[in-house]
Amino acid sequence: MEYVNPLGEEKISKLLWKFSLPAIVGMMVNALYNVVDRIYIGNSADLGSNGIAGITIAFPIMIILLAVGILFGIGGATLFSMKLGEKKPDEAENALGNAFVMLILSGIMITIIGQIFLKPLLIFFGADKEILPYSIEYMRIILFGAVFQIIGIGLNNFIRADGNPKTSMLTMFFGAGVNIVLDPIFIYGFKMGMAGAALATIISQFCSAIWVMMYFRGKKSHHKLKIKNIKPNIHVIIKIASLGMPNFSMQFVNSILNAVLNKSLMFYGGNIAISGMGIINSIQTILIMPVIGLNQGVQPIISFNYGAQKYARVKDAEALALKAATAVVTVGFIITKLFPGQLISMFNREPNLVEFGSYALQAWFLCLPVVGFQIISSNFFQAIGKYKTAMILTLTRQVILLIPAVLILPRFWGIKGLLHAAPLADAGSFILTGICFIRTIKKLGHEDEGKNSESVFSDTKIKN
Repeated sequence: MEYVNPLGEEKISKLLWKFSLPAIVGMMVNALYNVVDRIYIGNSADLGSNGIAGITIAFPIMIILLAVGILFGIGGATLFSMKLGEKKPDEAENALGNAFVMLILSGIMITIIGQIFLKPLLIFFGADKEILPYSIEYMRIILFGAVFQIIGIGLNNFIRADGNPKTSMLTMFFGAGVNIVLDPIFIYGFKMGMAGAALATIISQFCSAIWVMMYFRGKKSHHKLKIKNIKPNIHVIIKIASLGMPNFSMQFVNSILNAVLNKSLMFYGGNIAISGMGIINSIQTILIMPVIGLNQGVQPIISFNYGAQKYARVKDAEALALKAATAVVTVGFIITKLFPGQLISMFNREPNLVEFGSYALQAWFLCLPVVGFQIISSNFFQAIGKYKTAMILTLTRQVILLIPAVLILPRFWGIKGLLHAAPLADAGSFILTGICFIRTIKKLGHEDEGKNSESVFSDTKIKN
């Protein structure tokens, strides 16, 4: 009997719950890699706020690793889903194989380049003489695990697209669980400091990489990672990279943003400001990852049904995702307003850091409730193959709005101006994305004519 992909048949609400919940849980667990490192390091008597600052300075490099995994992971999984929707399983598996080989090659390249230029990169990203040793000790080891991290991130997107979101979630649980167990052993038990935190991280990433590769060679996968498909096909690789470019660009620019932000923080607030923003980045990761997971869960639903020309299902899935994302970030916003000091104190209890961090947390998240809409709506364009529009919208916040705001506002209002750059960028990108999204949804509605379908985006039923 021919396998019937549930993405095109099951009720949208059930599909969204089925695919997004594991992705949300998985992304939350995956976020613990850096968050747990910062909690253990920040509460270590030998490391404290300097250790947190060391990781914060190195964060732009770690974002680049994530960006490359996303480039070939989400890009490849999008093409994979679209080919399955078009009933072309061989081409889908070819996308899987080509993405896999690019994940390996890019990981090796980053390891080599990173090890050669690590010190000047960290200085460029804002490290001073006090913080530099902490950053170098951590990143030397992290870079040796770059291949494992990129493979784990990349192939996990294919597991979801293959119809097994629970396995995708378990992959993240497995890796993060190993990291959480090993961190205190290496940092406190073996007194390895920053090196211990990094070693725990790359061991956990190695375990995740082995896990995902075994999945696509095992019985649970509907589509296999075959040797014949590992041979690079330049046309397939270009298509994968094109589809993954919006997310890659967002993360790559996020790396540049963090470098610019660190330099500004050092100039206007010193190491205490960098440590505080490092904590805020961790809290932001926890709050935003559910939306990222929701986006990853809805992506194969939209891509498959768009490829199958089931446009009403596309619109219904997007509407539900938008509602859920807005609810998530609104809850996060309320929590940061009610418990700012408690959130900062989880990482470090130095009075100056808690005072600065509490204020910075509330200022940075002032427009958090609109962020969910912006993320889901901009990535909608990627899911339907309109990668140029998606890339422009995802870059609006960081490039067009946030980086200039970070550079300009502090000249007039100092550190307070810098911290209010984020809500300004959030509001502006929300407006622009909303305009583009509504126009596209209305246009997509015309393609529904004659299908006698009804969408939650429309007040009236579409008739023949």
